[in-house]
Amino acid sequence: MFTGIVQNYTALKIEQSRDQFKSFSIDLTDRQADQLQIGASIALNGVCLTVTRIDAGRAYFDVIMETLRATNLGQLADGDWVNVERAARLGDDIGGHLMSGHVASTVTLIDIERPANNCILWFALDPGQRRYLFSKGYVGLNGCSLTIGEVQADRFNVYLIPETLTVTTFGQAQVGTAVNLEFDAHTQAIVETLERMKAEGAL
Repeated sequence: MFTGIVQNYTALKIEQSRDQFKSFSIDLTDRQADQLQIGASIALNGVCLTVTRIDAGRAYFDVIMETLRATNLGQLADGDWVNVERAARLGDDIGGHLMSGHVASTVTLIDIERPANNCILWFALDPGQRRYLFSKGYVGLNGCSLTIGEVQADRFNVYLIPETLTVTTFGQAQVGTAVNLEFDAHTQAIVETLERMKAEGAL
């Protein structure tokens, strides 16, 4: 599990690229490397990945077809920045909201507003995604736990504080970028349960 509090961003190195398979590596901070073992989980852009190798302060990951299809990891080039969070450990602060690292899909960044001392990001939205999003609810975007601002028919926004812009890749975000989306699991469970009960005539 993850908290959605991104620890840093770093450059991604593509170690291998084959048909429906890629191998990545990243530099680890001292805190991330502490007692890290093969088989542990680290989120890159919010995608939960398994550490397959640790060498000289770097962690290595294998990424296969479904992850490459459903997330933005398949679109990344060598040297692109990724948000990094090591899996939460017992006793860690839950500063964001609990996240699984299971990305549902991507959303496209369609507008950036910069009023004085603020940054507002707008993302395109389709009806299937909209059913799980509501104003002041939670959402995971490239691994960041964020509070939703407004939800409209075909778009939604989030408001970012300066610290988020400094610590994450959103400080360099550009319109047209595909961003990984993870729904709040509790919201998704409630919505799908109510829809199923309605379809069965229980509501």
